[in-house]
Amino acid sequence: IKMLNPQHKARLERRVVGSTNRWRLPQEPFFGDLLALPQMCQALGIDIEETLKNPERLRIPKIQKIFTENLKDKASQNGEADVTLECLGFKWELHQPQLFQSETLTKLYLAALGRGGSSPRRGKGQERNRVKRMIISLKVNDPAVTRAAFATALKNLYLKDEEMNVEEVLGVLASAHVLQFSRLFKRCVVTMMNGLRPSTIKNFYLAGHRYKEEQLTTACEKWLEMNLVPLMATQIHLRHIPQELLQKVLRSPRLFTFSEFHLLKTLLMWAYLQLNSKIQTIPIHETVLTFFNSFPKKCCFLDRDIGQSFTSNKGKAYSKLRLHSITSGKDLEELRHINFFPESWLIRVTANHYYALESGGDMAHLKDLTTQAVRFGLLFDQQNTTHSKMISIYGFFFEIKGIKHDTTSYSFYMQRIRHTDLDSPSTICEHSAVSLKSQRLVKYEIRAQTLVEGRWQEFSTNQITQKFGFVQPCCKSHVSIPFSLISLGFSFAPSLSHPILGAPGFQSSTGGQLGLRRSQRRLLSPTARQNHLGLETLKPPQSRRPHAA
Repeated sequence: IKMLNPQHKARLERRVVGSTNRWRLPQEPFFGDLLALPQMCQALGIDIEETLKNPERLRIPKIQKIFTENLKDKASQNGEADVTLECLGFKWELHQPQLFQSETLTKLYLAALGRGGSSPRRGKGQERNRVKRMIISLKVNDPAVTRAAFATALKNLYLKDEEMNVEEVLGVLASAHVLQFSRLFKRCVVTMMNGLRPSTIKNFYLAGHRYKEEQLTTACEKWLEMNLVPLMATQIHLRHIPQELLQKVLRSPRLFTFSEFHLLKTLLMWAYLQLNSKIQTIPIHETVLTFFNSFPKKCCFLDRDIGQSFTSNKGKAYSKLRLHSITSGKDLEELRHINFFPESWLIRVTANHYYALESGGDMAHLKDLTTQAVRFGLLFDQQNTTHSKMISIYGFFFEIKGIKHDTTSYSFYMQRIRHTDLDSPSTICEHSAVSLKSQRLVKYEIRAQTLVEGRWQEFSTNQITQKFGFVQPCCKSHVSIPFSLISLGFSFAPSLSHPILGAPGFQSSTGGQLGLRRSQRRLLSPTARQNHLGLETLKPPQSRRPHAA
């Protein structure tokens, strides 16, 4: 029979339970049932007249609140438990005030009351109702819930500030999800966000997806953006990074890397570990190169069946690499030698380099500021007072320099230098061209990323155009940040019609180091005298106090 008017709900009727015709807790209470309603109110110990005035009192969250308020100071005189919970092969004795912090246990308890498993009985001389101890059962299907973790979750019903370590937090989070224990669940999420490290990133990220906790998954992505190249590349835990997470991080403009070639080596290592599951230590780079070079030359690795998973719709990790950012002749030779990428990719990279050199360094083939900039980076040790790095692209040489002013203030800038002023010009110029142009116009964008009160904040200067030459600059701007702002990153990106270079970024890394991230700087038409690249001062919001590392 098909309903003619589906807008009208089906008629609600009370269910008869057993010969006693007792009330049974339905999914949605039916307040027109005047026989069941008094039984329900009696079982819950609430006034029927108040219920008729406010039916919402019978919904689960309201019931939790009522019971918690009524039983908060009403612990049993003899300390006996009110409920026995059967779960995971154990019996757990619980008291009502604590039990009602869990929405799952609240539903089980009320369902047991509705089935007549227990009823309040008024004894002679008793001033209050006493609820007879009952037995409730909970079936758990989540494999992450262990007996120890479940016991810890139940303990948190009684103790609000019970200590929890990172090793057990995953099971406790799963237990809190099963119990629908929101206070504990939120606490576990905070513990996991503060406990991100190479050994935990995979499980914490998957847990965030499984329990739909967006705050946790976002924290995992941001952590990996800063630590993929400087930290994970040296850890065997690199093998366990999910490909989906890796793709998200590679798409991010906040990704930190020393250079694009360092990022390439990290991804080659990740692929090598995927294909060699028995390897338990990080191999040297030459071992990885030998492995990929061992395949027959007639077909590159990514075009083989074994490499299809890395280039399919579900695995486009390597398509996110900015191969055009690899400009060193030595690195380009290695890129071709490993026979990893399709020939069409390498031809496109070579052609773009040729046209850029022919036009004096202008990179007209790059159109998008966010996704096509060249990135550079360096690590700044807190014990150092100064630290610098030389970079080159299409014959133009730059120095990125960081200066420590005091315990809470650092500044970073970039300046153009002559190739003859390099400490070892023969080494740097051996595999790169040298431009004799006296001027170079650079268009760039600085993105600063900093950790404020445990959360990543990002600041941006938008696009800046500045001239570089060989004469002492008439002005010099800096980016200064408090030391307690854990991480700062800078992005230099290309304009719509000219070449790019990378820019400095400043970030914290493990082991008490601050990372200087250089990402995306654009070379434009040659004009101008030498200027130091000053980075505009970026200040955190005045209303927020920085969180010390």
